[in-house]
Amino acid sequence: MRIIAGRYRSRQIVAPTGDATRPTSDRLRETLFNVLAPRIVDCVFLDLFSGSGAIGIEALSRGARQVYAIDRDKKAARAIEKNVEALEIGGELVFVQTNVADGLRILAADHVQFDIAVLDPPYREHGIYEQSFRLMGDLQLAAPGAILIAEHEKHFDPGDQLAAFTRYRTLKQGDAVLSFYR
Repeated sequence: MRIIAGRYRSRQIVAPTGDATRPTSDRLRETLFNVLAPRIVDCVFLDLFSGSGAIGIEALSRGARQVYAIDRDKKAARAIEKNVEALEIGGELVFVQTNVADGLRILAADHVQFDIAVLDPPYREHGIYEQSFRLMGDLQLAAPGAILIAEHEKHFDPGDQLAAFTRYRTLKQGDAVLSFYR
């Protein structure tokens, strides 16, 4: 895997071994960040089910001020730790190894508010979209004007409304779909 653009452009990063993690393709990541480009600089970015951390690292590479990444998987944690160390971004990327619900509570206790959040759970866990969005709203983690992006398979639609957030755009690419909410 590689970082596509920005200050870490073309730098290689490692992905977790095994098939428990499904990395977002370079092409889909590029599409996502082309859409988010005007909002990335100086934002606080939240990467849920972060896997390798590629989405969060790409955000940092393109100018995000701070990234918070959450994943409970031990292999994902090792990959993220290696990537953070290799890129020397320990102060800019805060990784929390736990499930997303507990991770969101930890961030809320630290009074974190994000501008952009990307949620990329295992595709088979359909209920996690509503649960995560509801918790982000209940914990008041979303800054005013925040954008939440859910990556999901094309055969599943998380809905036009997730908790207090309304979908305003979708992008389809291959078997994956990005749904944008605010």
